[in-house]
Amino acid sequence: MNSFLNLFARHSRTSWRVSRIWKNSKRYGTNPPRGRSKEGAFRSTRAAAMIRSGHPTHNSMSEADIRAERIKKLALLKKAGMESYPSDSHRDVTNADVRDSFETLEKSGKKIHVGGRIMSLRGQGGIVFADMFDGTARLQAVFQKADMDEKSFELFSNAADIGDFIEVMGTAFKTKRGEPSVKVEKWRMLSKSLLPIPAERFGLKDEEKRLREREIDILTNPETRAIFERKARFWQSARDFYRARGFLEVETPVLETTPGGADARPFITHHNALDIDVYMRISCGELWQKRLLIAGYPKVFEIGRIFRNEGQSREHLQDYTQLESYEAFSDAKAGMKFVQELYRYIAKEVYGKYTFEVGGHTVDFADDWKRIDFCESLEKEFGINPLSCSEKEAIQAVRDAKIEYGEALNKARAVDHLWKNLRKKISGPAFLTGIPVYLEPLAKRSSENPETVERIQVLIAGSEVGKGYSELNDPLDQRARFEEQQKLRDKGDEEAQRLDLDYVRAMEYGMPPAFGFGVSERLFAFLENKPAHETQIFPLLRPRQ
Repeated sequence: MNSFLNLFARHSRTSWRVSRIWKNSKRYGTNPPRGRSKEGAFRSTRAAAMIRSGHPTHNSMSEADIRAERIKKLALLKKAGMESYPSDSHRDVTNADVRDSFETLEKSGKKIHVGGRIMSLRGQGGIVFADMFDGTARLQAVFQKADMDEKSFELFSNAADIGDFIEVMGTAFKTKRGEPSVKVEKWRMLSKSLLPIPAERFGLKDEEKRLREREIDILTNPETRAIFERKARFWQSARDFYRARGFLEVETPVLETTPGGADARPFITHHNALDIDVYMRISCGELWQKRLLIAGYPKVFEIGRIFRNEGQSREHLQDYTQLESYEAFSDAKAGMKFVQELYRYIAKEVYGKYTFEVGGHTVDFADDWKRIDFCESLEKEFGINPLSCSEKEAIQAVRDAKIEYGEALNKARAVDHLWKNLRKKISGPAFLTGIPVYLEPLAKRSSENPETVERIQVLIAGSEVGKGYSELNDPLDQRARFEEQQKLRDKGDEEAQRLDLDYVRAMEYGMPPAFGFGVSERLFAFLENKPAHETQIFPLLRPRQ
């Protein structure tokens, strides 16, 4: 059994600086040389035996055998009058608090109640050391037969296992080696574990098992735990950025009668009370948020879940978190400065740096972001002008480039396929501009070239990681574009947008010029340089067979 203490102490020097918990791990850590042992760090040798004398080690037992043995211990606890799963806890101080106030507690001799999950055990004869982790810090509990009731000591020796949640009552003291500890006078079980947790030095290696049993992955893998702490800070820093600039956080419907705001295939469900089919949203309230601009709110944003019934890949999931914001009296030109500031703020707040290695690309957010023209890039790479080429020419260019495509391939989809193939070469960060109007039904036409729209896409490591545009606020133009999208749907393009008459009607009351922007948790996955499913805490998997 490798020491949970050692594992946390090692990792606390690196990525666990991001939270108080892991700062505590660093502050309170011990990291003895390999092959030696401290009271607070248990050696992973059979000689440093499990205190359950006479019981076979876990290495020689199957999971089913271990579970059966532990179920027997439930009866042992019951016979001794101890509950295995009590509803209450007498804990009056956290492990981190004990460490923070250790000198005072040690001098006072005050009785304290602490607890946590047993992560390692070591002992022989009349003394046992248990390393407890309660989510704030780790703390060593020392059980000595001479300091406690003999039956209570024997019960712990025979019934406690790594993985159990326990509570102890005792006093703070330091061992001969100076390890802050609790001298146990009484103990009780809070939750008896039936399945063994993997040794910390190995963790879960099978990828599917790690994703399916994420709770154990997080418990035994410090890097996994650190990822989700950084993810929390990622979204918190985004919120802080927007709130500091006067944006109002709003909530918009997840169930819609007309899905809108993106080119995507929605999930469909049934509303029993209304007896109608409804769609799970494919954008984070884009059309709803723009209706709030019409209502008079000048700056709004939302961070929420969206759902797209499409394929899975390293970058794409079907349900994920997205941020969308809308600012009245702004446009895409001003929006580029805003977006650069947002990305730099998040990078600095969460990671303390601006430069990242992402999928073989070096990305430096502190650099000036390049502007890349959509039409010029495609013409240079594929020899076609997206504005003037015919549908037949666009489709042929896709075939010539040997790009995979679906059955419903029209000019818009063909040009989009060409661009997605080309962008793989761009490290970024950069802004893509000059997108044809037929690719964006919700953006305002460019005053310089009405065949294009004032849309920007953030390009990072060969992919789109954020999109914004000057919002279309002409209701007649909007209706015409929706009708063109409907024609594409009628021809089999399931991702084309639907006509939302309620939104068009709202626009006719008058909508201010505005800049809208959206970015999903894909940005976080890119900054982590990991597949999207690795950065979701509980990704969707097929049920166990």
